[in-house]
Amino acid sequence: MKALITGATSGIGREMAKILAARGVDLIIASRDEQRMRHIAKRLPVAVRTIAVDLSKAEDCYRLYDAVKAEEIDILINNAGFGAYGATWDVPLETELNMLDLNVRAVQILTKLFLADFRKRGSGRILNVASSAGFLAGPLMSGYYATKGYVLRLSEAISEELRQEGSRVTVTALCPGHVETNFDARAKVRRSIGGVSAKRVAQAGIEGMLRGKVVVLPGALMKMTYVGEKLLPESWMLKIAYRAQARKG
Repeated sequence: MKALITGATSGIGREMAKILAARGVDLIIASRDEQRMRHIAKRLPVAVRTIAVDLSKAEDCYRLYDAVKAEEIDILINNAGFGAYGATWDVPLETELNMLDLNVRAVQILTKLFLADFRKRGSGRILNVASSAGFLAGPLMSGYYATKGYVLRLSEAISEELRQEGSRVTVTALCPGHVETNFDARAKVRRSIGGVSAKRVAQAGIEGMLRGKVVVLPGALMKMTYVGEKLLPESWMLKIAYRAQARKG
């Protein structure tokens, strides 16, 4: 088997690469950091191809697909992404647009391109890394929450379309809460309490994807959050989300 992972140089993506490599899955990893990719590749017990791309640029998304489309990719993992913290009027527009390009447009492009190949072949799995942020609106991280809502709903909808046509292709959305990665540093928020390890989240995501689950919620807290979002009024959830984010400022 062969998997393509975006954003595999740290955090969840790196742990997913380790888990799949331990299962004997050959890898293609894509990110902007060629040096870090080479460093990771040397430590994995499978064949690893590295491709340096900036997936916030649409042309690089197409270039990545063109570079690997001749190979039989079995698994696509859309993991690359970042967040930005602050009141909407304080976050630079350019930062938000870059976040939209990476978190949403890149996922849309790669999902569509590989989905066409997978459906034609009759097999293949797509794992889109969303977030528990996708369940609700996120004051003080409004753009990030919105991007993850897009990824979650896109994944759910495609999954149902595939089910309706009886396809063996699956699409899974991974929705972790706070994970112990460098995400907070890039988003410019203070360290949150109660983070789950990237390894645990990656393991849950891989196992859920291989079982064909539509949504994976790692940990009891995320399951409770999901239930709470369904039961509580939207106005309450907005206040709760704001207070949770305000503590990170």
